[in-house]
Amino acid sequence: METMVKKLPKVEIAAVGSELLTPYFQDTDSPYIVAQLLQLGLSPSFRTIVADEEEDLIAALQNSVSRADLLFVIGGLGPTEDDRTREILAQVLGKKLILDESVLRAIQKRFARRGLEMPPSNIKQAKIIEGAEVLINHQGTAPGQWLEEKGKIIVLLPGPPQELKPMFEKYVFPRLEKWRVSQVFQLKLKLTGITESQLEEKIKDLYPPSSLCRITTLAYPGQIEIHLSAYSSCSQEEAREKVMSVEEKLKPRLQPYIFSTQGESLEEVVGLLLRQRHETLAVAESCTGGLLGHRLTNIPGSSEYFRLGIVAYSNEAKIKLLGVSPKSLANYGAVSEKVAQEMAQGIKQLAQTDHALAITGIAGPGGGTPAKPAGLVYTAWGGENESQVLRNQFLGSRELVKFQSSQKALEMLWRHLTQNFI
Repeated sequence: METMVKKLPKVEIAAVGSELLTPYFQDTDSPYIVAQLLQLGLSPSFRTIVADEEEDLIAALQNSVSRADLLFVIGGLGPTEDDRTREILAQVLGKKLILDESVLRAIQKRFARRGLEMPPSNIKQAKIIEGAEVLINHQGTAPGQWLEEKGKIIVLLPGPPQELKPMFEKYVFPRLEKWRVSQVFQLKLKLTGITESQLEEKIKDLYPPSSLCRITTLAYPGQIEIHLSAYSSCSQEEAREKVMSVEEKLKPRLQPYIFSTQGESLEEVVGLLLRQRHETLAVAESCTGGLLGHRLTNIPGSSEYFRLGIVAYSNEAKIKLLGVSPKSLANYGAVSEKVAQEMAQGIKQLAQTDHALAITGIAGPGGGTPAKPAGLVYTAWGGENESQVLRNQFLGSRELVKFQSSQKALEMLWRHLTQNFI
């Protein structure tokens, strides 16, 4: 029998800051809070970004306060003239701001520890909305505030992530337990070598009722994530059973593409496989400029299996460092199946490794021809007495082409390590 989940409260996150409405800054706090709320079975109905201007902030906070049962207001708690969140929220609620002497002393002590005198502008950070409870900021000078008003909860949080996250974990999340509406279980499948449209064709008849399990697909360059989530008002085990019943139906159709069920990146997965097999790897790159080696060596412990990486950007470097044949370059060009194969063979012989990867292509946006357009990339794998080369045509910016090239090379290695071929 299906367990009914009680009605969810309206949750809203309002991020304050004119800089968040420019191309130069991203709101990273809101996604973090969303992830925490999902653990409680809560999901925001609204997410607002509002400028620092008084008129805009008044209108936005009036709207948020009127419709949300649980409201998080992020940012605008600093000491500068345009930090107005405290003052305007107090005005919207019809409440006074009260100077908290203990908060003021804490701010003064923080400056004193650095051998500084607190500027008068920081006094405003010690002003608390009437009736609110102070949330201590151990990483900065702007305290948070927790206010319960007419059945609603309003939480003010500092904008800097290094201040918000510790405060949320220590003081906010434990208080939200009483708002928990259900137990939640989530599972993330990561796939590579399949497009979003191909995935949809394979699973479109498997979408369960939303009351059973929610399926969300997210497409990224070179990979797709499938998020499975289920809720239960009884137990996490019941939520887990809902998710696993859906996963059991998905896996047989998607097994050739699933490289992770624990959230690992593709470079983490191949690194683990190489360690388990006590095997080694070297890479030769051209158009990716070292990105493949960078991704591989970003993994702790990569020195156990990664032996050598060479960026051979010019033809001369390919000949001198990797032993690529001048005749191959003359007859086929640097961007060719033959040269990619020789690059993989050359780096493998030079490094004396079990596996080798090579990449050569045209990252774009210029440099292409009708026969060899921008985005054409050859990726190669070399193993013991065998090799493979793939011709890829990637789309997008130079950065996207480079990333997709490195992802395809890692996919080739993963498939050979697991013998999981399409």
